[in-house]
Amino acid sequence: MEKNGFMDNLIELRARLINCLIFVVLCFLCLIYFSNDIYQIAAEPLKVFLPGNSSMIATEVASPFLTPLKLTFFVSLLISMPYSLNQVWKFIAPGMYQNEKSLSFMVMLSSLLLFYSGIIFTYFLVLPLVFGFFTSSAPEGILVMTDISRYLDFVLSMMFAFSFAFEIPVFIFLLIWSGVSTPEGLSAKRPYVIIGCFTIGMFLTPPDVISQTLLALPAWLLFEVGLMLARIFIKNKK
Repeated sequence: MEKNGFMDNLIELRARLINCLIFVVLCFLCLIYFSNDIYQIAAEPLKVFLPGNSSMIATEVASPFLTPLKLTFFVSLLISMPYSLNQVWKFIAPGMYQNEKSLSFMVMLSSLLLFYSGIIFTYFLVLPLVFGFFTSSAPEGILVMTDISRYLDFVLSMMFAFSFAFEIPVFIFLLIWSGVSTPEGLSAKRPYVIIGCFTIGMFLTPPDVISQTLLALPAWLLFEVGLMLARIFIKNKK
């Protein structure tokens, strides 16, 4: 019986993973026609700072075709994340108690919203500040012309760094909820957390103070938010 139950779970998991993959492919196929427009939107934070006689360039033969498609696939993954998490939820929820379901659902929903918030924060605040600093600090006589493929890699790396940094409250909450740590224990480690935020920001962002600070400060604030929420949860639980 246990073996049959295990096989049934594997079959259900495979079916749900296939559903997630199909949904991503459908989103991608629907967006392919708009791939160039999507790239234009992604390039806007840099284009507004380029001089009038400058533009973005493509140094590889296939870049004008493949780079927008790469970005379109990334956007398809973002759009499909709620559906994918819903599939995961339907797979794990039947094995939970009611209180576990409520908590797990809130954790998944918070993770999703914070991930999207990190992307929005990067696009509307971080990228304009970073590109404004980079273009204004170019030496005299140097014309800024960025390769579209390298630009996309830079933007995606920044978005992933900030999106995962925005997950810190959920991570702190899970540490305290699982009993691995306590709010008091994490509060005592606050100086190390601040140093760690700036250190991680140094490795995940370009070698400039602005982008490093823009990642470290929100990470620290989100750490404090996670502690506050964990304290409220423990108080209500008692």
